[in-house]
Amino acid sequence: MSVEFVTNPLKKDEDKTLDLTLRPSKLEEYIGQEQIKKNLHVLLEAARQREEPVDHVLLHGGPGLGKTTLAHIIAKEMNANIRVTSGPAIERTGDLAAILTNLEEGDVLFIDEIHRLHKSVEEILYPVMEDFVLDVVVGKGPSARTLRLDLPKFTIIGATTRMSLLAAPLRDRFGVQLKLNFYEVDEITQIVLRAAKILAVEIDEASAQEIAKRARRTPRVANRLLKRVRDYAQVHHDSTITHQVTLDALQLLDVDELGLHPADRDMLVVIIEKFNGGPVGLHTIAAATAEERETIEDVYEPFLIQLGFLERTPRGRVITPNAYAHLGREIPAHRQHSLLQ
Repeated sequence: MSVEFVTNPLKKDEDKTLDLTLRPSKLEEYIGQEQIKKNLHVLLEAARQREEPVDHVLLHGGPGLGKTTLAHIIAKEMNANIRVTSGPAIERTGDLAAILTNLEEGDVLFIDEIHRLHKSVEEILYPVMEDFVLDVVVGKGPSARTLRLDLPKFTIIGATTRMSLLAAPLRDRFGVQLKLNFYEVDEITQIVLRAAKILAVEIDEASAQEIAKRARRTPRVANRLLKRVRDYAQVHHDSTITHQVTLDALQLLDVDELGLHPADRDMLVVIIEKFNGGPVGLHTIAAATAEERETIEDVYEPFLIQLGFLERTPRGRVITPNAYAHLGREIPAHRQHSLLQ
């Protein structure tokens, strides 16, 4: 099995240019996540009135939901420069020290995948986030000493898809913690219409809604599907996107009416056929599907759980009656009682 499918919410190289083109620059342009927008509005306005940097912010939620976009919006709203890096990119303490010492007053440091910071790098952040001081060890052996450098006040915005992997001491140093949820179909429809307008693509609301229904309630997936439908319309229908053209394009992409790709269905089938629908452990599923455990947790499971196709139980993952019905399979007789009660 492979996660290189069009509805995979993880960022691909092809998404970088598209994200930059479609990314809103103001909070008022951001569609969805209404509760988060209200909280951010208060946070940003209060910081502006006090003429202070925004408190450190932790954004968590599934891939493709808009964490990076919100980080850029926060910087833009505060008229601040933003420095972008990621947990895996900061390999040594010296890498982080170089970044921190080049920041200026009010800057924003965005650390994507912050849960993947090395432990030694993470510990350097503790005094940085609390007191804006950087402790640097000078020399080696008995003559080594610690030099404390004062840093300008700035804002760290961390983003993670795996909140449970974030160390408690680091998590607690973020004054604001915001969870991004999956979007409603109506919100995704508005995102598709906005993206189409920016890309100069003519599309009606019915077509936009069809894309939204199959976008796994994720903006990144919706934008990618819009791009594929646009390409199909350009090649086969003189760039005219109608509802039927949209249906034909999505059928060609093998994305069903709920947004499931063959890779999603294959995983469900593996659990049904090899493990009688569960319960089965995550490691066992990973071995049976030749997928990494992290990929299953980050890519497949969140949406399948949202659909009500998969349940996490203390004994393992279990296929639900909804999944059996969607796949056109009968629930085994020996499991009907336990599943339907």
